[in-house]
Amino acid sequence: MIRSNKHEFTLAADSVEPARLAMGSHGDPFSILGRHAWEGKEVFRCFLPRTRNAWLDDAARPMSRVPDTDLFECMTQPGEVPPHYRVIRETESGERLEFLDPYSFWPQLLPEEMEAFHHGHHRYAQQMLGARRHVVDKIDGTLFTVWAPNAGRVSVIGDFNEWDGRCHPMRQHASFGIWELFVPGILDGRYKFEIRNAATGDLHVKTDPFARACEYRPGTAALVTGPAQHAWLDSDWSHARDAGGWHARPMSVYEVHLGSWRRNEDGSFMGYRRAAEELCSYVKHLGFTHIELMPIMEHPLDESWGYQTTGYFAPTSRFGSPDDFRAFVDHFHQNGIGVLLDWVPAHFPRDAHGLASFDGQALYEYHEPIKAGHPDWGTLVFNYERREVRSFLISNAIYWLKEFHLDGIRVDAVASMLYLNFSREEGQWLPNQYGGNTNLEAVDFLRELNEAVGQECPGCVMIAEESSSWPGVTRPTSSGGLGFGLKWSMGWMHDTLNYFSKEPVHRKFHQEMLTFGPLYAFHENFMLPLSHDEVVHLKNSLFGKMPGDDWQKFANLRLLYTYQWTYPGKQLLFMGGEIAQMEEWNSGTALSWERSNQPLPSGVARMLTDLNRLQQEHTALCEWDCDARGFEWLSGEDKEQSVIAFLRRSGTETLAIVLNFTPVVRNGYRIPIAHEGVYGEVFNSDADSFGGSGIENPGQLHTEATPYHGRDHSLCITLPPLAGVVLRCQS
Repeated sequence: MIRSNKHEFTLAADSVEPARLAMGSHGDPFSILGRHAWEGKEVFRCFLPRTRNAWLDDAARPMSRVPDTDLFECMTQPGEVPPHYRVIRETESGERLEFLDPYSFWPQLLPEEMEAFHHGHHRYAQQMLGARRHVVDKIDGTLFTVWAPNAGRVSVIGDFNEWDGRCHPMRQHASFGIWELFVPGILDGRYKFEIRNAATGDLHVKTDPFARACEYRPGTAALVTGPAQHAWLDSDWSHARDAGGWHARPMSVYEVHLGSWRRNEDGSFMGYRRAAEELCSYVKHLGFTHIELMPIMEHPLDESWGYQTTGYFAPTSRFGSPDDFRAFVDHFHQNGIGVLLDWVPAHFPRDAHGLASFDGQALYEYHEPIKAGHPDWGTLVFNYERREVRSFLISNAIYWLKEFHLDGIRVDAVASMLYLNFSREEGQWLPNQYGGNTNLEAVDFLRELNEAVGQECPGCVMIAEESSSWPGVTRPTSSGGLGFGLKWSMGWMHDTLNYFSKEPVHRKFHQEMLTFGPLYAFHENFMLPLSHDEVVHLKNSLFGKMPGDDWQKFANLRLLYTYQWTYPGKQLLFMGGEIAQMEEWNSGTALSWERSNQPLPSGVARMLTDLNRLQQEHTALCEWDCDARGFEWLSGEDKEQSVIAFLRRSGTETLAIVLNFTPVVRNGYRIPIAHEGVYGEVFNSDADSFGGSGIENPGQLHTEATPYHGRDHSLCITLPPLAGVVLRCQS
C-alpha cells in the first residue's frame, strides 16, 4: 500500500490499474472508478486528465491524486456521500468545473432487450442503442450504448470531454457485446465512440450507427438529440393509410432528389421546410399521389445520391434537423400526398467513421472478403447471417416508417441481395450450402423484414427494386413469396424505352416489345418506373431518347407517358420528366426550370396533370392494376401500322386505350368491340393544350355491327399521330 501523510491510498503500489486507464486500455472501468467499499469505509475514484485539484461532493472533501497518475480518490465513512455525487475539478488553467460522476450509476439496460437484439428479434433497437435522453433518479442526461462485441474497451468521446477516450470508458455487457454509459448533464453536443479492438489493440473512432442526427458534412460526428418536438397534424391521413387498400387506388409517384430538385437563390441546398412548401405545392398541382425521396439518410458524399449511407437513423443535416423532416412529411400528408423513401439495406460504404470493421473486425459486413465486398459499388455487403444485423436493419426500416410517418419504403438493389453471384464472375463468389447461387440468409431477412413491417406499420407499402426473374417477390411469405407490396417492372422499363428510342419507321419490326409485357404483367404487383437511373451516366434524358425532330420528340414523350399511365401497374416518374428536361440529370445543380415556361415543355406537364386526374376519376385505371381482370387486348397485332389497343377495367367501368406509335394520322381506324354501345373520348395526348396537333374524336362514337378480330362489333375512330386516346363506354 502506498502511504502518505495526507491519505492512505487503496491501490497497491504496483497496481497497473491507473496505467491501463491512462493508456485507454481498461475494459472494466466500473471495477475501479466510482464508489467502492474498502475496509469498512467508502472510497471514491475519478480519472481526471488535465486536472490540478479535485473535490468530492463539495469543497470540504478534497480528493488525493494517486502519485504519478491522473487518478484521484477520496475516502469517507459509509453513507456520508449521497448515491449520486458531484465532483469538482480544477483544470490546469485554474477553471473550476462540476459534474455528477457517471460511475455512480447502476446499469440501465434491460437484459430482455439485449437478448432480443442478440437473437435478431428486436424491432425497436434504437430505443436501446445509440444516444438517447435518459432520466435516472430524476437526473437528466444521455445514455450512450453501442454494440461492439470484439472490443476490449469502448469510450464515448465528444465536446464534453475534449474527445479524450480515457475520460468516459463504458460498461460492458459481455454476453451481448453491448457497452453502455449514462452521462448525467449531457443533453446536446457532438460525440463518437472510441473503440479498442480486443485482439489487436488497434484504436478506431466511429460514428454511432444509431445516431438520430449527424453534423453537416464534411464533419462526421453524431449529435445528441432530445425528444421530437414536432406536433403532428396528419391523423386523418394516417388513419386512412393504415386502413390499407392502396393497391386498388391511384398511385402515381414523383421521384425526387432533394439536393437538385430546386436550390436556394444563392445555389445552396433548399431545406426541408422550404422544400415542403414549394415541392408539395408543385406536386399537388401536377396531381401525383406520392413523392419518393432518394435516400435522405446521412451520407458523406453528395455524388452517391444518398445510396452510400453512414447514418442509417439520421435524416441528412444537408436539409435541416429531424424535426424539420417531420414537418416536411406532415405538410405533404396534410395536402393529401404520400411520402415514400428509398432505403439501402444491401450494402454500405467503407468510410473509416462508418460501419466498416466497426469494432476492429468484420461486424456488420460478412467475414469472408470475397462475400463482403461489392464489386459494382466498392462497398461492403451486410451480413444477413448475423442476427444483430437483422435487428439493426429491421428496426431501421420500422423507425423511418413510424418515427417520420412515412407511407412506404422502396428497397434498393434487392437482386444484389438475393444472388451470391450478382455482378460476380466465376471464382469471385462462394456458393451456398447446397451449391447454389441464392443468398439464403438474405432471402430469410427480406421475408422477416416484410412480415415485421406488415405487423408494425399496417397500410405502408414495401417496394422492391428487383431486376431479376425471382418468383413471388410480391407474394405473401406464407405462400413462399418475399412479401413485398410492389416490384419495379424493370423488364417493362427496358422494353419500353428500347422501343421508343427507335425511329417510328422501324417500330413495326419490334412490336413484341410492347406485347410481351402483358404476358407477365400480373405475375407480380408491378410499379412502372422511369427513374433517375434511366437519365444519368450517358443514358440521355427521356426527352433526349426520343427520335425525330422537336415536334416528334415531344409527341413521343407525351405518348410514352400516356402508355405508362394506361398500362396495368403503378407509375413512377423522375423529376424533370414532366418538363421534358433536355439534359441528363446532374445531381450538383437544380433542374432547368426555365424550360417549364416554354410552350411545349409546359404542355407535357399539363398532360401529366390530366393523366393523373384521369386516373383519379376512372377506377378502370387503378382498381385492378394487380388483377388480370383489369386488362384485355383488343388488338396487339397491327405491326404494320404500329398500333395497339386494349381495355382497362374495374368493377364499374371499362376504358378502351388506342395508341399510335407512328407520325401518321389514321382516319377510320377500326378497333374490335364486344358489345354494342356509345363511347366518348376522355383523353387525347395530341390535344392542342398539350402542344399536339389537335386531332381528336369529338362527340359520341357509336359502335357498328361489323364483326372485327373475332368480336361482333367494332368502332371507327381517328388516330392522331404519335398519340394515344382513351375512350369510355357511356352506355
